[in-house]
Order: sequence, then structure tokens, then C-alpha cells
Amino acid sequence: MEIGTQKHSQNFLCDFTNPSAPGICPEMLEVAQKAFRAGDYSLAADIYGSQLADLQHPDRGLCLRKGDALARAGRIGEALDLYCTAANLGKLRPEELQLLVESIADSLREKELKLSSLERKTTYGNQNNGKSGETSDYVNKSKCTVDDDIEKFGDMDENKESLDLFSCRVCTCLLSEPTTLQCGHTFCKRCLENDTVTECKSCKYKLNKKNGQLYPIGFRVNVILGSLLDKWYETESKARRLYLEGECLCKKQEFGAALEKYNTAIELAPFDYILMGERAKLHTAMNNYTQAVQDGDSACRLKPLWPKAHYLKAIALTKVGRKEEALKEFLFCVALRPEWSSVKLEAQKILCETFSSVFENDSFPAPLRPQPSYAQLKPSLNSISSPLTDERLSDGCSKDSLFKVSKMAPCDSSVFTTVESVKNPHSLNKLDLPFEDTKTLGSVLSSLPGSSLKRRCPSDSGPSQGFELPYKILKQDGECLPQKTAVHKGSREVPIHLVDSSDLECSLCMRLLYEPVTTPCGHTFCLKCLERCLDHNPSCPLCKEDLSLYLATKMYNKTFVTEEVINRYLSEELAERKTVYEEEMKELSNLNKEVPIFVCTMAFPTISCPLHVFEPRYRLMIRRCMETGTKQFGMCIADERNRFADYGCMLEVRDVKFFPDGRSVVDTIGVARFKVLSHSQRDGYNTANIEYLEDKKTEGEEYAELVRLHNSVYDQAVSWFTSLKDNMKSQILSHFGSMPGKESDPQASPSGPAWCWWLLAVLPLENRAQLTILAMTCLKERLIAIRRVLIFVTRKRSS
Repeated sequence: MEIGTQKHSQNFLCDFTNPSAPGICPEMLEVAQKAFRAGDYSLAADIYGSQLADLQHPDRGLCLRKGDALARAGRIGEALDLYCTAANLGKLRPEELQLLVESIADSLREKELKLSSLERKTTYGNQNNGKSGETSDYVNKSKCTVDDDIEKFGDMDENKESLDLFSCRVCTCLLSEPTTLQCGHTFCKRCLENDTVTECKSCKYKLNKKNGQLYPIGFRVNVILGSLLDKWYETESKARRLYLEGECLCKKQEFGAALEKYNTAIELAPFDYILMGERAKLHTAMNNYTQAVQDGDSACRLKPLWPKAHYLKAIALTKVGRKEEALKEFLFCVALRPEWSSVKLEAQKILCETFSSVFENDSFPAPLRPQPSYAQLKPSLNSISSPLTDERLSDGCSKDSLFKVSKMAPCDSSVFTTVESVKNPHSLNKLDLPFEDTKTLGSVLSSLPGSSLKRRCPSDSGPSQGFELPYKILKQDGECLPQKTAVHKGSREVPIHLVDSSDLECSLCMRLLYEPVTTPCGHTFCLKCLERCLDHNPSCPLCKEDLSLYLATKMYNKTFVTEEVINRYLSEELAERKTVYEEEMKELSNLNKEVPIFVCTMAFPTISCPLHVFEPRYRLMIRRCMETGTKQFGMCIADERNRFADYGCMLEVRDVKFFPDGRSVVDTIGVARFKVLSHSQRDGYNTANIEYLEDKKTEGEEYAELVRLHNSVYDQAVSWFTSLKDNMKSQILSHFGSMPGKESDPQASPSGPAWCWWLLAVLPLENRAQLTILAMTCLKERLIAIRRVLIFVTRKRSS
């Protein structure tokens, strides 16, 4: 029992000629329909057959239903008998042959092309198949413009991951005018300008496009990548540019000039299947159908699994009247792209014409019965042999082998199957197909009568040869040489002798690019170098293009192609560059030597200190603190003699909020006090060698006295704060928060009780007075100083 594995919608069912004819059982027909929908095609065929056997005259609709079931079961030879019978009873319509076309294509796809079977989403009966207004005629559409179908279905289901580093992920060709998006991925400029491209094909980053251009400055070519590709792939780059120039000329209807561009490009890259396909399309638009057939054939040979090549060749063959050969190419299109409905329709139309021609010939035998003589059926579809054929199939070949993949071919310039005359059946080869019966497609659908089915033959009596994909080409003396196949996009390599580290230097630091970032204007810099420049001026360091919007996004993503090129081909130089960078980071992360100093205001341990950072030097300083992971820097007040005071407080960054213009608000908190040992500078900001300060510990009676003093000063501080006016208390609380509680052990922290620093921050003292208390390492002295200040401010307020 044949049970199909593919899912097919079965909404299209042929109507019966006489539903009430004696012998037709509606219940059995319903069972057959259910079996068909369930994929049990052989059972459905048997039921339809039993119904036909009970009829005095064959019913056309019943013949078609049985033919569809047999076709789905893979019994094409038997199915053709039923389609012929139905054609004899009434002219076939293209939509009635949809299942036949799909079944042949399925066999090609699964058993010969070794491609995975696909579940069809087609709903039979709901398509426009057969409508007179629908056509896939290439030339009737705007000339030299790829129609929507070709754009959608013409390319291969190529894994983007298999493409090499320098292939565009949109067109799969060598990058032409490489343009890097803000996300870091690079594409052809022409591809990005296409209105259909609205996001990055790699990461789905949305493009802010207006009138086909990226807002606000448009698409700019990546200068470094563009020069590298021209240097490393000079010939291919030239051919690619010529192709694009020719394409522009096509759009302007300047076909002659476009053809010259294509010809020159193909001379430079003779094995570029895309170029060959485009020239075939151009020849078709120029009505040069013979040349179009030749170029389409070449494209098929270079890339046998490229649906577009088979489509272009089929269209050209149709135009020169070689419809049976065109049918072969259409079927391969359907096999490669089962969802390509317009191509499927073309195949159905040609098959329909082929069946109809039988019964338009007066000399053809009487109407066929369900089991006609196979000698009466000589198929014109004998030529439907694979362009991937490896060896001629003979009568002894396995019937499970539909086509063979070709690796070698004879030195024969004949490409197409030829038939001298339909009257000479012996001139046709048998072509075994994977059908259940022993009949072949060649013996069932042989040369249907009609002058349109006659083709040239190399000899009157010799057997014709099916289409093959030769991987050899002829020299002028007839000697066979291996033919160069199409270059795989995943195998393009960089000429090592052309790799020069100077081509990948940052123009700011004059060193090898490290973490390369490309600006919207197309220039590439080290990430850290670019950030430092944008700290000072929101414009490109080279071309002065305004980068304010770029700065606002903070999307400094690395350019993936450039970084990968450096990783692959300059690994030693990159290792040295990385070592230098890591040493710099290690030096910057030292919190004792060369500690960055922010010269601004007083800061205290445990007390928050929000900062508004706008100076370029401090932008750099904060960024480095975050990059090294320390998230710490020193805070000191200014000093006329040494630029900053000799004592300060280390701050730790808790959060950073950036503004579009590069400014930021940094939320910090004090963590430790320090003493400056030496003053210095680094890249515009101050640094210092420091030592950290801790309070001296006391014990015994001194500790008991310290605790009593601590409690007394704390109570005095609470009393002072409580006596303040409500509005003043609200301001203090909103800025510094609530006063910390009294600690049971005043020496628990190296910096002493937190409430002391909170009180010192809110008391109305000058910075110098605060600095003096900050520098004290004796908690007792600090408490006494605070008590004096409290007494002073209390008396002053009373007076």
C-alpha cells in the first residue's frame, strides 16, 4: 500500500461528466477521496479504477481523479494512460495537470537531486492557474527587470553560513562598494539601497531609511574594506562593477551598451554563473533567443541547482519553439522550488498542449480506453532527462534511478535530446523513472504527433542522447579538458602575499586596528581611539562629517568583516597589539599607582556623590574606569600649588546615564580615604600615586572613653539636625538621605562611623575645613572637631 508522506491540500477535484451514470457509487467515491487526503494514493486509485471498470463509457472526471492518484503514488506511466483517456474525452485544462507536474518534480527532487521533501502549502483549486490573464512570460514584463517571481524563487536555498567572509548576505556575490551598518555587518551599497531591504539580514537591525537612503547621511562605502577588496580580488571586483553598470544600463533600456558591459565582465570572470544568467536575461529582452539559450545552458552547467538558470533557459527555449525542452527546465525549477507557482503553470500549459496535440491530429487512433496500447503512445517528453545525468540509462538500468549526477561527459557538443521524427520510435532512448510499473516515461508519453515536436538528430538511426551536464569543454582540436566549475562562494581566499598590516592601521593611533569600528561616513578606527575623539568633537576625525546622531546612539559596534580579516590573516600582529592593550588596561586598573583623579568637590566615605561629566578628559577617565572593571577613581578639591589637594576620597561608580551629546551623569559613592604621594597626568586628566588612610585603633580605657565621646557627639548631632527648619531638613534629606544610625562599635569601619561623614557633608563648612577633618586618622580627634563645629553653628544660629 502506497501511503504518501507529503501533505497536500486536496480542494481541487475534477467534476464528473455524468455523476448519476449507472455504476458510479457515491459512497465508494467518498472513501476514495478520504484515502487520497490521507495519502493512501494507491487505495484511492484502485477504488477509482473499480468505478471506471463498472462504467459502459469512461467518465472524464473519474479518469482524471484516478490519474491524479496514480501520479501521487509514483505510478506515472499508468497515470499518463488516464490523462490521455481524459484528453480524448475532452480537452485538458492546465490546472488539471497540476498534480502530474508536482509528482514528476517530486521524483526529481527526492530521488535524483537528493533534496529534502517539502510540505506543500498550495491549496489546489484556489490558485489562478488557467486564468487567461496570468502569464509568467519574461519578455512581456518590463525588459531587463527581474520580475517578482525570479526575485522570490530564482535563487538557491543557500545556507548563508556557507558564504565566505567577503560575500554579501543579500545578493551572495562579492561585496561591491561595501557599506557597514551601525550594527557592524557589511553589505553591498546597492543591496542596501533596495527598497525591500529594511533591516540587517544578519541581526535584524532596523534601518532608518528615507527615500532609499540611510538617515541622515545616506549609505557610505567602507573605505578600508573597499580598498582591500579592490587589491585582493582585482579581476572579480572589476567584473562585478561592470555587471552593476550593465544592470543600470538595462534599467535605462540601453541594451546594447549593457550587453557590452556584460561581455567584458564575462571575459574577466568566465565562470561566474550569475553573470551568465544575467546576460541570458538580457538576450531574452533583446529577442536574441538563441544566445539566451546558450547562456542559460552555460549557467545551468556552472550551477546545476540554480533555479533561475533553468527558468531563463526555459523561457528562451519557449521563444524558439522548443517547448518540450523548455518543459524539462520548468520541471527542474519546480523540483528545486516547489512553491514557484507561475513556473508550475508554464509546465502545466506545455503538458496540456502536448496532450491536446494528440487528438487534434486526424490520423491518430480512435479514442483511448483506460488501457491503451503503449505502442500508440510515443512521448514527446522523452527529453525530460536530468541536466545532472551521469550516464545514459539503458534498458538494464535500475528503475529506481531517475537521473544520475554527472561528473564526466562525452566530448559531444550536442546538448539537447534530439528526435528526427516521431515516426521513428527507435530513435528514442528509454529513460527509466522510479515508477512502480515497468513502463518508462519515454515509452508512455512518447512523441505526440505534431510538427512542433520534431527536433534535429545527429543521425537518422542512432539513438538520441539525453541532456547532460558536461564538466569538460572542448579545445579547438577536439581534445577534452576538465571544465572549471563555478567558484563556490564559501571558498574565496585572500592572497597571502597581498596581505599588509599597513592596510589595516588606525589613522589615529597609527597601530593595527583593535576592535575596529566603522562610522556612518565609512571610516574605520579603533574603538577606544574613536571614543576619545568623539569626547572632544562629535565629528569624524578624517572627513569632519557630523556624527552627533551616531554619538547619541552609543552603538559603537565592531565591524565584523574587518575584525575577522585581522583575526585570520594578521594573527601575530593582532597578538602583539592585544598584549599592548592588556598591559595598558593592567596599568589603568592599578588603584595605587597612576590612580585617576577627578578634581571637583569634597567627597566622603559612604556618602553618595553625583557628578555631571562633560569635559572630554573626564569622559575618557570615567570610560576607562568602567572598561578596566575597577569602577573607581579619586576625588580631590583643587589646589593652586599642586593642581589638586594632598588628600581625597575614592569614589565607586554605581551607575552612568549618558546624554545624546556625550555628557553623562555619574552616580558614585565614597569608599575610602587616601593621601596623595605624587601628582601626575595621563591623557589630559590628573593622576596620583596614593596610599589609603585608616583610623588608628584604641583599646582598654581609651576605647571606653572613645565610646562615651562617640555617643555624646552623636546625640548632639541629632539635636542639631532636629532643630533645623523643615524646609532645610527636606533639602538635606533629598540630597544626602537620612542620617545613619549610631553604631555599637565606632571602630568597626577603617574610616569610622558613617554618621560622622554624613554630618560633615551637611554641616556648613568650607572645603578646607572639611579636608582637614577628612585627613585625620584619629577618630577621637575627628569627634572633638565635629563637636566644636556643632557648638559653633548652634551658637551662631541662636545669635
